[in-house]
Amino acid sequence: MGKEKSKKRKRSTSDDDSSSSSSNSSQEKKKLRKLKKKLKKEQKKTEKALKKKLKEERKKLKKRYRSKSPSRSRDEEQKTDEAPADIPLDLMEKSKAMAPMTKEEWEQRQSVVRRVLDEETGRHRLIKGDGEVLEEIVSKERHKQINKLATRADGEFFQLHTVNKKI
Repeated sequence: MGKEKSKKRKRSTSDDDSSSSSSNSSQEKKKLRKLKKKLKKEQKKTEKALKKKLKEERKKLKKRYRSKSPSRSRDEEQKTDEAPADIPLDLMEKSKAMAPMTKEEWEQRQSVVRRVLDEETGRHRLIKGDGEVLEEIVSKERHKQINKLATRADGEFFQLHTVNKKI
C-alpha cells in the first residue's frame, strides 16, 4: 500500500513532463530486464530439452549398433547409415579403445607370436602378444650359427657408434 501512495504522489506533484518521462523510462527498463530474464530462462529450458532428446537418440543409435540382427528392414538400415554422420568415427573408435578387453580378445592377442630383429645384437627374438619374449629351441649347430651372426652384428653396431662419436 505504501508504495502505491508514493507512486501517486510522484505523479500528482510532478509539474514537469521530463520528470514523468524519466519515471516512465525507468519503469520500462525494469520491464525490459524482466522480459530478458524470462527469455533467458525459456532459452535454457529449450536447450535442456534439446540436449535430452539428443542423449535419447544417441542411446537408441548405440542399441541399434549393438544389436546387428539380419532381420532389419531397409528403413532401419538407412537410418543406421545416416547415424555415423551424427557421431564421429574417431569418437566411436576411442570409446572402444577405452573399454576393457574381454578374455577372448586378450587370448587372441596373446596367441600372436612374431619374430623381431634386435638391431643392437642382430638377434631375432620371438615376441608373444604384447611383449613377452619366448625362447626358441634350436639344434647345437643352429645355436652356434646364431651366435656368430649376433657377434658380427654386435661388432658392426659398436663400430658404427664409436666412429660417429669421434667425428
